[in-house]
Amino acid sequence: MILNSSVSSVINTTCSSRKTPPTSRNQLSINEQLCGGKSCCCGSRRHFIEGAATALFPLVYSSTPSSASSPSDSMVAGYKSQLFDNLRGKAKKVLEIGIGTGPNLKYYAADTDVQVLGVDPNRKMEKYAQTAAVAAGLPLTNFKFLQAVGEAIPVSDASVDAVVGTLVLCSVKDVDMTLQEVRRVLKPGGIYLFVEHVAAKDGTFLKFWQNVVDPLQQIVSDGCHLTRQTGNNISEAGFSSVELGNAFLSNASLISPHVYGIAHK
Repeated sequence: MILNSSVSSVINTTCSSRKTPPTSRNQLSINEQLCGGKSCCCGSRRHFIEGAATALFPLVYSSTPSSASSPSDSMVAGYKSQLFDNLRGKAKKVLEIGIGTGPNLKYYAADTDVQVLGVDPNRKMEKYAQTAAVAAGLPLTNFKFLQAVGEAIPVSDASVDAVVGTLVLCSVKDVDMTLQEVRRVLKPGGIYLFVEHVAAKDGTFLKFWQNVVDPLQQIVSDGCHLTRQTGNNISEAGFSSVELGNAFLSNASLISPHVYGIAHK
């Protein structure tokens, strides 16, 4: 298993592959359809979700919400580092969907021989992601920003060793299409590291409030959905294996339930 014992107990997206990558013309068409043919405001969504992501990793994961705890910031960095250790020295070409300001780069882009493709629909995120890449020790010659949506990644089939996606599938227009793209661009044996907030269990008070607030959440948080069963989508995406865990973030209110893990092509 790629997740070691310490990470799998405390940590941090997918069915049929497309045989041909989208042409540039088709790519533009799909992006315009999904982003409304205008500049996306997905950056605001990234800032909102990234705030929750920072709090995710301190959790002691458990099947019961009451047992969650919040260790120090140093422990957060430690757990995240252990997860992304699965990439260091093993993945020479990494694609991150919804890269935003690049908060994950410091965990996997320190190797000077790694190449990173950062995908985000918001062009304004490019300069921030570049700054994060430089801060992580990644030469800008090894970093490329691609303005695109997850449903139409402008990368060839079987061309990357790993895909990273943290808190992205909550706001894409089509979860399954995004997962198809992730699987398509991965090389055979490639891995997908993911963490996503998901719907609470049916019949719970939290699920009731998620249903109530979800329409407003989509408006104020740039399409972020509270009631998606993303774990099911990932499990049914056609990967050779999926290591998927469940977590409950005690201090994250409506986005407390999460799924996390690694999928293997």
